[in-house]
Amino acid sequence: MTEAVFVTGTDTGVGKSLVAAALLVAAGARGARTVGVKPLAAGAVRAAHGLRNEDAELLRRAMNTRLPYHEVNPVVLEPPIAPHLALAAAGLHLTAEELRTRCAPVLRRACDFVVVEGAGGWRVPLGGAETMADFARLLGFPVVLVVGMRLGCLNHALLSAAAIRADGLRLAGWVANVIDPDMACLEQNVATLETLLAAPRLGTLPWRPGIVPEFAATLLDLRPLLAAVP
Repeated sequence: MTEAVFVTGTDTGVGKSLVAAALLVAAGARGARTVGVKPLAAGAVRAAHGLRNEDAELLRRAMNTRLPYHEVNPVVLEPPIAPHLALAAAGLHLTAEELRTRCAPVLRRACDFVVVEGAGGWRVPLGGAETMADFARLLGFPVVLVVGMRLGCLNHALLSAAAIRADGLRLAGWVANVIDPDMACLEQNVATLETLLAAPRLGTLPWRPGIVPEFAATLLDLRPLLAAVP
């Protein structure tokens, strides 16, 4: 049985890619065959083989199934702006259903654990009236919420959790990622979220410049996510 999760965040820049990659590393360490997907990425550099997004490359290195870049990141856009604006600038229109279709080949691959990383927060616009939440709803995967621990995160986390559940998906767990090293009352804020989010905390990642997925993986508890994996 394949386990799969959709990773979202309370905002952009809160560590979704680090957590997604760490989940892949941790699952791989338990013997799972892992696959990571970054369906839509805005912000890329031109390389010898085309546009490459840093977050998608991080997932490619973290998973233990070797896949071509275009399967891991089927839609990549150069400017580091909101996805719907990057799509418009490229003259593209992309629906949630079309994005799911582009991800279908990699999601059909034989594996034990799949991590799909969203773009930005839960309801980042995709185009028209659709958001990334519509794409996540089509997948139907349980959701892992990355909370960027800084002043204001309680409101962002609780609103995100409410939106996830209102959209009919299960909040399978959350990760506290410290992005402000000087955040006051950090432990108390984490404790508040543990009480109010009503989902298991998978771990807390400390403020650590240059932190790598291999280290972050040692701080995560995957048991709520990997019931079918040894």
